[in-house]
Amino acid sequence: MMISKIVKENDNYIVVHKPTGIATQTARLGQKDLMSEIKNHVAESTGMKNPYLAVINRLDQPVEGLVLFAKNEKSAANLSRLLNEGKIKKFYHASVYGHMNSKEGRLEDYLVKDGKSNLSKVSDRNDKQAKKAVLEYKVVDRNEETDTLDIKLITGRHHQIRVQLSHAGCPILGDTKYASVDSAEYSRTNGIGNICLKAYKLILENETIQIDL
Repeated sequence: MMISKIVKENDNYIVVHKPTGIATQTARLGQKDLMSEIKNHVAESTGMKNPYLAVINRLDQPVEGLVLFAKNEKSAANLSRLLNEGKIKKFYHASVYGHMNSKEGRLEDYLVKDGKSNLSKVSDRNDKQAKKAVLEYKVVDRNEETDTLDIKLITGRHHQIRVQLSHAGCPILGDTKYASVDSAEYSRTNGIGNICLKAYKLILENETIQIDL
């Protein structure tokens, strides 16, 4: 029985709804990952012993949502090109502690990844290791202590949404890596055990693929 759910599949690609807690791809022995599961699915459905499969967009292990895989080398090259050109659009839904400065806006930061700690941090744009990170957001709901955001991811950096929102003073609820003291306490007292971030929509050129929020 598959842990994930196939949302769309054709001869060139497959879109999967990844649940929280499973890695997109891992090198750790004995650890289940999405890549292995989907590769087994393709092998069983096609009869191929070792089918080609390439991940196009990755999600952090605690994050739920849509992951795109290419099923052949030509498709992988084409989809990777579209992604790099910004022609594959990625949308997320997030609940954060605190309130954004405006009801809608754009966050631009420069991020540096620390491979030893597997964390990223906002750095100076002149840092040679820093990569530009951009997202657009809109507040779709607000209560006394939290905002709910619709996010369009422009770039795809390591832990990007989590780092940028935390840096903006609004950590994602349930995020243990980039929480503030107050957001961690709010998540604990309200029983929020999983990160409140979901990759709910992909637009591949003119085709929209979406899952329920």
